[in-house]
Amino acid sequence: MKTSFKTLLLVLLSISMFSLKQDKPTKVIFFGDSITQAGVNPGGYITKMKEMLEKQGIKDKYQLIGAGIGGNKVYDLYLRMEDDVLSQKPDVVVIYVGVNDVWHKASYGTGTDADKFGNFYTALIKKLQSQGIKVICCTPAAIGERTDNSNQQDGDLNHYSNIIRTISAKFDCTLIDLRKEFISYNLKNNPNNRESGILTTDRVHLNEIGNQFVADLMMKAVIK
Repeated sequence: MKTSFKTLLLVLLSISMFSLKQDKPTKVIFFGDSITQAGVNPGGYITKMKEMLEKQGIKDKYQLIGAGIGGNKVYDLYLRMEDDVLSQKPDVVVIYVGVNDVWHKASYGTGTDADKFGNFYTALIKKLQSQGIKVICCTPAAIGERTDNSNQQDGDLNHYSNIIRTISAKFDCTLIDLRKEFISYNLKNNPNNRESGILTTDRVHLNEIGNQFVADLMMKAVIK
């Protein structure tokens, strides 16, 4: 009788612990620059994702956290990864970086060379995956929305996006190809070849439509 009671107690305890584990929300950290920093504001893409989760009745299943800092490049993310990401023990990390690495090369001379960008990006993924974290990679979307390849940084932006595509495939990461999606959207919705105002406010940062566009793409990759 005592043995049966102990066995029953262990079974009930196991079920209880399993239930608690199942109820724990999936913690997702969005790791990036000013675009992600603004993502937690009203109307931002992270805020919109939370609203979408609530409408779907699954808001308690996911915890979405923004970890964006304006002006950050890939090596900034690497340097603050321990404090801002790993310490929070996330289940998923979405890396959304690259615009400043390209943009600042022409604007301030402080961008990131392509080789160095690839090395730091690889180091980010390796460190995150070594902690059992699922990594989702995003290509940098836009530095100008003209559709005739006349934006100043189009060449570099395409090159750095290709670097991310290659690395994400090598390490079996989910890829959200924002660069490809933004180009496709602008080709259909920017007949006057405007440099901003379609998905961005200033060629880079997202407007209301852009935030919703990114939120929709993020949701497809993050919510399983």
